[in-house]
Amino acid sequence: RRLNPVSRNAARCSWVSSRELGFSSINLDLIVGLPKQTVESFKRTLDRVAVWAPDRLAVFAYAHVPWMKKHQNLIQEADLPDSATRLALQQAVNESLGAAGYVNIGLDHFARPEDELVRAQQNKTLWRNFQGYTTHKNCDILAFGASSISQTADVYMQNEKSLKRYQDRVAATGFAVERGLKLTRDDQIQREAITRVMCDLELDFAAFGSEWGVTFTDYFADALTDLRPLAEDGLVRIEAGKISVTQTGRLFLRNIGMCFDRYLKQSASDKPRYSRTA
Repeated sequence: RRLNPVSRNAARCSWVSSRELGFSSINLDLIVGLPKQTVESFKRTLDRVAVWAPDRLAVFAYAHVPWMKKHQNLIQEADLPDSATRLALQQAVNESLGAAGYVNIGLDHFARPEDELVRAQQNKTLWRNFQGYTTHKNCDILAFGASSISQTADVYMQNEKSLKRYQDRVAATGFAVERGLKLTRDDQIQREAITRVMCDLELDFAAFGSEWGVTFTDYFADALTDLRPLAEDGLVRIEAGKISVTQTGRLFLRNIGMCFDRYLKQSASDKPRYSRTA
């Protein structure tokens, strides 16, 4: 939403105080695609952000999922930016932050050229988890609080979403895990392919196949078929033994990654589960 002058001043004071206290890296989160948001209004926000000069930015797309978040039914669909406006908003983000000297890491994240995330991407050691991009691949995530999700190498666990049930179970047993998923080897292979595309912006068939003991073109034959229309649209390049994401394709990383997700193809339900990707 739009920050009024008082809110902007409070945020600015917090920003200055953080620098004075010695915080060496400050991240700023923005949300694009909010009700009644326009390209012009968001450009003004980006201009203010450029003056503040954060070290990193995450520009998240607003997720409109009223079938999951009932309070979002209060938002009028007509007030949400349409597909063309959302794309124009994303293009404005890339242009404005690029002009301000930021590197597009991919999937909503930007950083200064000297940032460790940029160096990790260049060295192909960048990783992505529930919290976003990180330089720490082999780290477990232990989550605390209602609905939070923990992650280990081959297991995901989610706590109770209801605050009361969460509190009751913690009080009774010390644990509040509602559900969990143990990844199969296929799950891990698909996750790795999606992660490498989103982090490296490319995927080498031979290197990937050697690491996981598969013949890439056979294992991901369906994915390669699904990628061809995206290649025709100029979003990816499919070359001999390699896939690479184009500059334009960075705006559609989710769509590219979805080609490697077999669960999306297996779902027989017509009921929407996710927010729109474009």
